Amino acid sequence: QLVESGGALVQPGGSLRLTCAASGFTQDYHAIAWFRQAPGKEREGVSCISSSDGRTDYADSVKGRFTIDRDNANNTVYLQMNNLKPEDTAIYYCAAEESISTTTVHALCFMFRGFNSWGQGTQVTVSS
Repeated sequence: QLVESGGALVQPGGSLRLTCAASGFTQDYHAIAWFRQAPGKEREGVSCISSSDGRTDYADSVKGRFTIDRDNANNTVYLQMNNLKPEDTAIYYCAAEESISTTTVHALCFMFRGFNSWGQGTQVTVSS
């Protein structure tokens, strides 16, 4: 189960921190990713983190502005979003997938594909 929170209306240049609380993992490793979907656009991967070693991946559009980190003890992942732009406006979804293989988890993050567990989404609106 994945529960997102933290979405809000923010002005351009502002910051937000999204939270994904995860539960129910049974395998050794998992990947947790943030995706977003803007009106009329396809869903895109934003950032991802591996539980095995903390390896992270980012979409080019958010590199240098967004940071993903985790609290493994509480199975919580955060997305710190700085210098927000109007084009960051979207519903942000948390997604997760488990595996017994670290290689598989890394591939999930690198490709932003193969995630089968999804949260309900949280709205982020960047507007003046």
